[in-house]
Amino acid sequence: MKYKDYEGSVNDLILLKLKEIETAHHVKILHAIESGSRAWGFASPDSDYDVRLIYVRPQNDYLKLQPKQDFIEWALDETLDINGWDLSKALQHFHKSNATLFEWANSPVVYYTTPAWQQIYGVAQRYFSCKSSMYHYYGTARKNYHEHLTNDFVKYKKYFYVLRPILACRWIEQKSCPPPVLFEELANEVLPPAYKELVQNLLKTKMQMLESEKAPRIDALNAYIVKELHYYKEAIDTMHDDRTPDWDALNDIFIHMLEP
Repeated sequence: MKYKDYEGSVNDLILLKLKEIETAHHVKILHAIESGSRAWGFASPDSDYDVRLIYVRPQNDYLKLQPKQDFIEWALDETLDINGWDLSKALQHFHKSNATLFEWANSPVVYYTTPAWQQIYGVAQRYFSCKSSMYHYYGTARKNYHEHLTNDFVKYKKYFYVLRPILACRWIEQKSCPPPVLFEELANEVLPPAYKELVQNLLKTKMQMLESEKAPRIDALNAYIVKELHYYKEAIDTMHDDRTPDWDALNDIFIHMLEP
């Protein structure tokens, strides 16, 4: 069933689809959230829903020799997209301090969760790395800036795909912990005061525009972005590697989750 054919709420449809996934794939979903612009707090009127989930399989599935798929893709249509990772894959990526996975764990839009997930994330937080995460956010900001914000007319939503990771770098630099997912929380806390009114007005404009609409480039904001990209490139290069090398805590929680 596609979203346009469903008569209930989006949340109800998502919960229905989560049950279908559990049945079809013989898994247990541990955590399911919204990712992307709707979780970040700057969705456009026509933004889609990006549902991400973590699931676990029965214990015996992990004891079989044949290779196992460690992800599920359940794309429905242009409005609703659902996919997720096996717990084993998630824990491996927590060991790498995968910034996207930490965002899934901290999304303000939670469709479904479990006490087991709270135990898992309680352990996974120990593996957060400031340098790895800042490198991810710096790379995201740099890529989006050069691909989308250097022409005379640009999509205003792309400013937030650059500003948000830059502010995430500032948050990590100042607080040494995973940044909040909501853009507003980041901006209120770490955006320099000189840019707050400009960014607030831009956000209001962006949320009234369709995804494909373009408008004149904002040179003052571009100059700020270029300055921040240069600063964080140098800052990251001089940071020490603060990743946690051991696997013991992650192995322990994985085994615990598979116990009958």
